[in-house]
Amino acid sequence: MTTSLASEIPVPVSRSEFDTMLGFSRTVFQLKDNVAYLSRLSKDLPQAAHIQPEWPSVLMGFDFHLTPDGPKLIEINNNAGGLYIGDDRWIPQPDIPELQNHLEQRLAEMFCSEWTTIAIMDENVTAQFMYPEMLAYAELLRKDGRQVFVICPEQLQLRDDGLVFDGVRVDVIYNRHTDFYLEGDDVSHIRLAYERGQVAINPHPRSYALIGDKSRMVDWWREGLLEQCVKQNMVKQIRSVTPETHQLSELDMEQAWVERKQWVFKPAARHGGKGVLLGKAMSRKRYEALDVADTIVQRLVPASELDVEGLGGEMNRMKLDIRLYMHGEKLIALAGRVWRGQMTNFRQAGSGWVSIDIAT
Repeated sequence: MTTSLASEIPVPVSRSEFDTMLGFSRTVFQLKDNVAYLSRLSKDLPQAAHIQPEWPSVLMGFDFHLTPDGPKLIEINNNAGGLYIGDDRWIPQPDIPELQNHLEQRLAEMFCSEWTTIAIMDENVTAQFMYPEMLAYAELLRKDGRQVFVICPEQLQLRDDGLVFDGVRVDVIYNRHTDFYLEGDDVSHIRLAYERGQVAINPHPRSYALIGDKSRMVDWWREGLLEQCVKQNMVKQIRSVTPETHQLSELDMEQAWVERKQWVFKPAARHGGKGVLLGKAMSRKRYEALDVADTIVQRLVPASELDVEGLGGEMNRMKLDIRLYMHGEKLIALAGRVWRGQMTNFRQAGSGWVSIDIAT
C-alpha cells in the first residue's frame, strides 16, 4: 500500500477550534449515561443496541468542518479508519497534553486487556480499501500479546460456547463491518452470540444507536428533547456545533424544495446508505424520488479551503475536514482530509490525509 498522505506538512488548527471539537465529542459521549435521554430513545432502539457493554467503543470518529462561526459537526463514524498511512507508518500526531504516549500504545490500550483473542471483521475483507489498515491493527495487537485474525463473518462458526475461527474461540470482534446493528443474514450467528453474551463486539451497536446514528442529530434538534434531558448550557453546546438537522418526512416538502440549496440530503439508513446529495445540485425528479422516511436534511456547512503543499512540492487549493478519533472521553488521535469536489473523496489528484498541528 502506498502512502495516503496528501502532504508531509501538518495543517494548522487553532487551540480554540480544537477545544471546541474535543469538548463537543466528550459532551456527546456523556449522553449515553443520561437516564432521561435514554428513556426517550429506548423504544426505538433495535435489540442489539439494548445490550450495555462496559467498555467504550474504539475509534469513534467525529468529523468537523471549520467555519468562521467555529467547528461544525458533519458526521460521527462508528468504526473510523484512516490512521494507517502505509509503509509501516501511522499518521503523525501533534505534541499536545491531550495525547499521552505514542499513538501505537494508545491504540493498543483501547482494546481491553481481557481480550486475548481478537477477530478484525469486515465483509469481503481482503477486497476492502482499508484492508491494509486492518492488517496493521492486527500486527500492532499481536505485538501487544494478542492472538488476532482478519476475517469475514462467514469464517466464524457458532458453537455452544461462542464463536470460533479455525478452532480458536474469539473473545472480541473489532467490527469494521457497516452493519452496525448486526441485522443481516451474514452476521446473524454473530448477533446471536453477542446477545448470549458469548462475544464482545467493538465498536458496539449501542454506541452507534446513541451517538453514531444520523437520526440522533435529528433528535438533538427536536424542540424540547434535549431541554428535558440536560442543562441549557449543554443544549447550547450541542446545537452550536451540530448543524440544524431534520427528518425530511417532518418538513413541508414544497418548502424544503424551494430552500434546497441551503440543505444537504443524507440517507438515514442504518448502514449501506445511498449517498449524500447537495440540494443545490439536485434535480426535481431526483428530489421527488427520495425516500422521505429514510432521508434527513442538514443545514449546508461548506468545507473550509486552504493551500496544501503536495508531496511533489506543488501547491494545491483543497477543501478540508478534521477527524477526532475518540475512545470514550479519551482522545486517541487527530487527522485531516483534504480533497477537491463537492463531497469528501480521494479520487482527485492531491487528495488524501494530512496530519494536524494545534497552533497555540
